Amino acid sequence: MMFPFCQESHQIKVEVSPSFMDEQSDPQRSFYFFAYKVKITNLGHTSVQLLRRRWIIVDGEGTTEDVEGLGVVGLQPKVQKGRSFEYSSFCPLPTPTGHMRGQYLFVNEDGKEFWVDIPEFILSEPAFFH
Repeated sequence: MMFPFCQESHQIKVEVSPSFMDEQSDPQRSFYFFAYKVKITNLGHTSVQLLRRRWIIVDGEGTTEDVEGLGVVGLQPKVQKGRSFEYSSFCPLPTPTGHMRGQYLFVNEDGKEFWVDIPEFILSEPAFFH
């Protein structure tokens, strides 16, 4: 799978691949459903655990939503050195375009917490640009 959006910080690489879910969307009701797959790779020398997430979601009209919570998809995964963790999630929007960015809070084996940036990525219904 291609991950067109990628960012690395604190020896953690975060890659994102968004997609429009036509079957779950209803443009007549201003409901656009997007999925995204995230791959988190630990490039460091020790294992880390993902504790929290923070998303900043902006729709096509500039309305911003700030979402925070524990872990991802109900998990607080440990990522061993040299390994990756992947998950999929979704984001409904009232507009055919938008974008997301955010951060993950990790803790290393020494108990030190640190934030890792999630690259900004575009959410777009393909017909919007035709």
